[in-house]
Amino acid sequence: MIAIKIKYVQKHKGRDGRVRYYFRHPRLPRLPLPDIQDGKFWAAYQAALGQDCPAAIQKRDPGTFSSLCDDWMKSAEFQQLGPATRKNYQRILLRMQAEDFGSYQATDFQPKHIRRFIARKADTPAAANHWLRMFRLAFDFAVKDGRVETNPTLGVQRLKEKAEGAKSWDEAEIAAFEARWPHGSLPRLAFALLLYTGQRRSDVVRMGWKDVDNGLIAVTQVKTGSELLIPIHPNLATELAYVDKSKPTFLQTSKGQSSTTGFYNRFVRWARDAGLPSGLSPHGLRKAAARRLAEAGCTAHQIAAITGHRTLGEVQRYTKAVDQARLAREAMAKIGGGSFTKPGNSSEF
Repeated sequence: MIAIKIKYVQKHKGRDGRVRYYFRHPRLPRLPLPDIQDGKFWAAYQAALGQDCPAAIQKRDPGTFSSLCDDWMKSAEFQQLGPATRKNYQRILLRMQAEDFGSYQATDFQPKHIRRFIARKADTPAAANHWLRMFRLAFDFAVKDGRVETNPTLGVQRLKEKAEGAKSWDEAEIAAFEARWPHGSLPRLAFALLLYTGQRRSDVVRMGWKDVDNGLIAVTQVKTGSELLIPIHPNLATELAYVDKSKPTFLQTSKGQSSTTGFYNRFVRWARDAGLPSGLSPHGLRKAAARRLAEAGCTAHQIAAITGHRTLGEVQRYTKAVDQARLAREAMAKIGGGSFTKPGNSSEF
């Protein structure tokens, strides 16, 4: 059977095993739809498409959560976010404004309400946590602006997500990729740029000789707008020595400058051709870079100076396992050769 994808229709299998369909449009209210085999499906779908766009034509009532979101998106604080971050936040906020709580007064929100609202997306914990982040940031703005006294998200915990995001490359996987792709090849250059700068692929594809000066690569991160100067590691310098200095970007292909999406797809193929398992991505090398820095004894502040993370919490999520192992070793070293048992007990560690 040929699967037909219908625009703005999302298929979701719930915990009860039932398959449900939803209409999801970035600027229209989310609606449940009949089963796609049901004769009523197309009429319901057309009705959903014909809805008024609340984000575009409805006037916000003063003091509502939707009005708060509009004002936050117009603020200097929001406009200073990176272009990619702004676009992503706007997409999520438009969907939240279309929910019923969009018309609630911001001053009425309490932690119990936030918990109930994010619980609506318990089947998709990552999406629920996106909502929680938007609530938190919007109400941070409201507190600073004097609209509410306290942020109602305080004390509200993130939902536990099954996945931890992109898998970090381990040393065996790094060695396997390098063994497959020789010095001077495009895959090896891309690999070195990711691993030895710790940057996202959206930043790596834009790097070129124009950014290099006095042993440093200048980076203005697409996602955050952070401006960084990254020292060129000797292993990266080896690969850059093969790059034609007339090329506008290091990773330019024969068809022109590499796009972020195109680069991702090619990189996944390179990893597969190296005999590596699926699930390894460019972002995993950013995590591996942070891990290596942590293993070398770098502080969270030093790691952030390379990766560009704005909060130490983000760095700590990358390096949690390394930090735990290092602290455990240091704890054991403090004990030395002594026993863990009470005097008289002959069993020792």
